[in-house]
Amino acid sequence: MRFMFVGDSMTIGRAGDFTWRYRMWQHLNRSFGGPYRIVGPRTELYDTAADAPVSTVYADPAFPDRARKHLAGWGEGWLHMAPLIRETVTTTKADVLLVSLGLIDLGFYTNSTQTALNARAFIAAAREANPRVRAVLMPVIPNVRALSDAPFAAECDRFNELLAKTVADLDSPASPILLASTPESYDIHADTYDGTHPGPSGEHKLAASFATAMHQAWDLGGPYEPAA
Repeated sequence: MRFMFVGDSMTIGRAGDFTWRYRMWQHLNRSFGGPYRIVGPRTELYDTAADAPVSTVYADPAFPDRARKHLAGWGEGWLHMAPLIRETVTTTKADVLLVSLGLIDLGFYTNSTQTALNARAFIAAAREANPRVRAVLMPVIPNVRALSDAPFAAECDRFNELLAKTVADLDSPASPILLASTPESYDIHADTYDGTHPGPSGEHKLAASFATAMHQAWDLGGPYEPAA
């Protein structure tokens, strides 16, 4: 089974991060119980000094190259990934997409309605490449901006409602789609390093949300347990 991480800056991570992708790799190694691969066209982290995704400096240098693969980008959202996903799924033969997108769209590019339409286009394109592809979608976790920008906070809430409707409309036995649960205890002050991007505790909580969705709905892997 081939897993691919799709996301924005919260998923690609910056130089020196572990990333929640690393936490999921650890979880799959512990609990998947069968052969699997992590796939994707990119492996780098975002380098803030270079203002580009060119870093290979993960917090754990033992994180193997084969597990660093992803389709994530700093400043990229549903708007950017929808045009890429068909070719990427075709090339990588991805079976399961773990997707965390939307915050950057709502913050800079599109409103909630437009963002939801891009999410639908993304799913349609992925299915064109693999009619049996599975996907787990993470709702938008409002960041620190939402605390002082009420219209932005409202757009985040509305998009999450539209995303839930998208999952309900498009889920099918042949190509199942899940809506992950926003971690109940996620605290942007304690679980991020800047009010947006996850620190170690936030990484674990994001990975746990994806892992729990797959385990409960599809019996893939086991309950999430942070590595010692």
